[in-house]
Amino acid sequence: MLPRLILFLLLNFGALAIGAMFTGKGVPSEWYISLQKAPWTPPGWMFGFAWTTIMICFSVFMALLWPKVNQTSFLIGWFALQWMLNVAWNPAFFHFHFVGLALMIIMLLTIIIGYMMVYAKPLLKSYTLLLLPYFVWLLIATSLNAYILIKN
Repeated sequence: MLPRLILFLLLNFGALAIGAMFTGKGVPSEWYISLQKAPWTPPGWMFGFAWTTIMICFSVFMALLWPKVNQTSFLIGWFALQWMLNVAWNPAFFHFHFVGLALMIIMLLTIIIGYMMVYAKPLLKSYTLLLLPYFVWLLIATSLNAYILIKN
């Protein structure tokens, strides 16, 4: 379990690091500051805390799920797709300012994580709840992205 956990921690935090490289000035940028944001937008520190928690829980989830899956190629494909979408959102939103594309990316990512919760439930039982922070945060992030698209 420990080698799998370390692998998924490296992959997941690597995704965050790559995404952060494309964020550039991101949150303190003039573009982002000038946007009309949702009244429920969390404070800036919450994003780092949330993603750290999410990636730890997600890494444990993946390390537990891996030995229980018969078709590891499906799991690898699913993981790779969510990894690419997770990385792709930052450049789409912060670098290119493609808010509509970013919304499509995060909606697809939310659907994939929701599906994975359903897929893993019979295999992991209550450990599937490890995906709940990821899913809930994606719902919040999707609403924030949609608000920005609509209001700006």
